[in-house]
Amino acid sequence: MKHQFLLLKAIGKFFVVLAFMVITFSYAMFQGGFVSWFLFYSFLPFAGYSLLLFLYPLSSLDVTRELKTKAWKAGEPLTVVVTIRRRFPFPLFYLLIEDVVTPSMFKHSPSDVVKTVIYPMFKRKIQLEYTIPSIARGEHVFAGMRIQTGDIFGLFSKERFVPVTDEVLVYPSFVEIPYRPVENKYDQGAAKTENKFQKDTTMVTGVRDYQGGDRFSWIHWKSFARTNELKTKEFEEKQSHDVLVLLDRSPSEQFEELVSFTASIIRAIVKKGAQVGLLSLGKVAFLSGIREGQDQLNSLFYHLAKVEGDSIHSFGKALEKEGVVYQQSATILFLTTRIGRGDVDALYKYAKHNPSIVIFLVKKRSQSLSTADKNMLAFASSRGIRVKVVHEDGFEQAFLEVKRA
Repeated sequence: MKHQFLLLKAIGKFFVVLAFMVITFSYAMFQGGFVSWFLFYSFLPFAGYSLLLFLYPLSSLDVTRELKTKAWKAGEPLTVVVTIRRRFPFPLFYLLIEDVVTPSMFKHSPSDVVKTVIYPMFKRKIQLEYTIPSIARGEHVFAGMRIQTGDIFGLFSKERFVPVTDEVLVYPSFVEIPYRPVENKYDQGAAKTENKFQKDTTMVTGVRDYQGGDRFSWIHWKSFARTNELKTKEFEEKQSHDVLVLLDRSPSEQFEELVSFTASIIRAIVKKGAQVGLLSLGKVAFLSGIREGQDQLNSLFYHLAKVEGDSIHSFGKALEKEGVVYQQSATILFLTTRIGRGDVDALYKYAKHNPSIVIFLVKKRSQSLSTADKNMLAFASSRGIRVKVVHEDGFEQAFLEVKRA
């Protein structure tokens, strides 16, 4: 209905211009004289241009968009190059170009629209470049280009939407964090759980004298052939270290900082060679098993790029609702922007069987702890759960002096 109305409106303007041309011509014919003909010939170019513009097809415009980079991180600039090609060099006094993008792209930018005016005249190839100074984390869609032009007096205007679709996935920002495995500390004393080591039988580091209990496959036969003494291969020992990260997706003003900190920790753990998993509870729960390597990092970063603070329950309630069972040997890192009593109670159930649980409370730069936060820290400490307060400008210190509160 709206499209039909605009078409009828344009046709009406077309006949209005024709009527003005007929009126000025009739006036010149019957009145005669310099003034009347001057009026007619002065109006004729503008009226003729308006009529030709009405007939000019904007559908002949070929529009393309090029994104200069292929991978993005939150906070980085995004440069876009738009190219418009025309078949006919019809004079256009102006083109109003709007790149239609999902509003989520502009969370960190002063403007929420991408719109500019150019003056192409007879140019057949028009190219413009713009930059969004700081893009937000998430999945964003460039839906297309809205192009508008018109005559000098604004009597005629034409508009066309050109569907040019591009999808952009912006990963969370991260900082370099020196990761240090969290030691298991029991309430009963200063005893520490022994680290688990496993031999990598593909990496031989040397030989030693044979000892009772050595496997037959470990015997170094070449050395035995030379010395007639049994020798055993020595292998590189790798420490088995598993980490499960719990992400609190409760709505919060510091949620973006929390996601950035989560990404930084996961990246640090993977770079250290440890195995990591992620439990993220919101409207749709996400659980990734504990694995290692670049594929795992890519998978977790993909989730963190799209995750939203959309949980309708506190983390403690969501945890009980999902009924997730954790590996007893895994270190558990709970990342949140605020701690509730239910969260501490839920974690305490697992702390009985797995003392390697640490709460990271993420705050904005120079944000002080509220009275409620201090009370919850004391409550967590009374339950034997370690807590580390991390500010936005101090992510690098996250694993330094991680103590039981």
